[in-house]
Formats: sequence, C-alpha cells, structure tokens
Amino acid sequence: MGHGGDVIDELTTDHREVADYFGQFHRAPPGSHDRKRLLDRLTVELVRHSVAEEQHLYPAVREHLPNGGKIADKELADHAQVEQMLKELEGMEPRDPAFDPTVRALQREVIAHIHDEESTLFVRMRRDCGEDTLWDLGEKVRTAKKTSPTRPHPGTPSTPPANRLVDPGIGMVDRARDLLTGRGR
Repeated sequence: MGHGGDVIDELTTDHREVADYFGQFHRAPPGSHDRKRLLDRLTVELVRHSVAEEQHLYPAVREHLPNGGKIADKELADHAQVEQMLKELEGMEPRDPAFDPTVRALQREVIAHIHDEESTLFVRMRRDCGEDTLWDLGEKVRTAKKTSPTRPHPGTPSTPPANRLVDPGIGMVDRARDLLTGRGR
C-alpha cells in the first residue's frame, strides 16, 4: 500500500496493512512455517507503527487535545499490552498449542486499538490540530518508522525524550539481526 499524506492517512494505511497480515495469517495452514513468517512480518509492522506513534503522535495528543495526557496514557498502556503479547509469541513456534490462541488474542487487542484510534482519536486530531501539524506529524512518523526497532522490547522507554534516544540504536541492532536471519521478509 502507498504511504504518504498527513499522520492520519499514514497511520490508517498502516492499520490496513496490519489487518491484511492478520487475514493472511489465518488463511495459512495451522502449524505452518508460513504462519511464523507472517507473524514475524506483522510484528515488524506493529513495532514500527507503535514506536512512531509513541515518539510523535502521543506527544502531539498531549499537546493539542483536551485531556490529551489521559488519552495518550491509555494508548501507551494498549501498546504495552500488545508488545508483551508479541514478546510471548516471539519465543513460540507455530505448532505450540498456545501459538494460535495468543495470535487471536493479539488480533482482538490490535483491532480494538485500531477501531478506537480511527473512530475517536483521529476524529479529535482532525478537529483540534491544524492541517500543517498533521502533515508535519505524518513526515515525522514516516521518518521514525525507518529507524525504529523491528522486535518487541518491553521495558524500553515509551515516551520522549528517552525513546527518541534509545529506539534508533535498538532499531539498528534489530535490522542487523533481521538481515542476518532473513526475518521479516
């Protein structure tokens, strides 16, 4: 899918890609290597998306929206839960009895988060942020995704400024590991 536009367009495109990966996962034969490959690809996309939101979207939510701090804190808590599930899945193989139920739980959590962002948060962002702000955030999110980690790292900072300092270094290590192992292709 094409990326570009303001932050809402960018993140909505990510959401569609994530939903597509879940669909591909469920169409792959249970216990197959294809399921692990698709979960790896899904993980890469979810982590990159989450890191970019944590670095740029949620600070803007705090700044521009009424009760923005409360909203951002809820979104960060959602991300922490998803990241923990991704970490659990990272150590599982497709034939593990807990693998498919954990992916289904992950999907429920992610789809609920997507629905909440698209039906509430993005509507409020369009209403309360200027067009220039939304376009600037879109560029920042795209840039952040290029250097962000590709694997879950629960316990690393999820708010600026610490995440903006730590994430690119972790991302470089993750991408080197991915290159060596072929993960995420």
